Amino acid sequence: MKGCNFQGTKIEERGFGYTMKVLSGKYKMVILYWLEEFGVMRYGEIKRTLGNITHKMLSDTLKELEKDDLIVRKEYPQVPPKVEYRLSERGKTLIPILGEMCDWGEANRI
Repeated sequence: MKGCNFQGTKIEERGFGYTMKVLSGKYKMVILYWLEEFGVMRYGEIKRTLGNITHKMLSDTLKELEKDDLIVRKEYPQVPPKVEYRLSERGKTLIPILGEMCDWGEANRI
């Protein structure tokens, strides 16, 4: 594949393996998609767009995306607490890839 590092013998040691590790999970790519679509979203908005997701699953997924520097979490010091999420600059670099996946799906849907 063009631009893929084939050094190392294990998939985890390659660029493809790293990308899959960062994006693996049922909701990660969908969250990135919605953040690209809406720009900034609050926790409750994300939860509503995903439908049947538990609080723990959403919380863990958002923490992983933040840890991998794909999203930015901004907390406002107020009562009740207000937290917003948006794509980081690094997260924005994944959008063309997600777009290609969308195009492929549209062209190859059976």
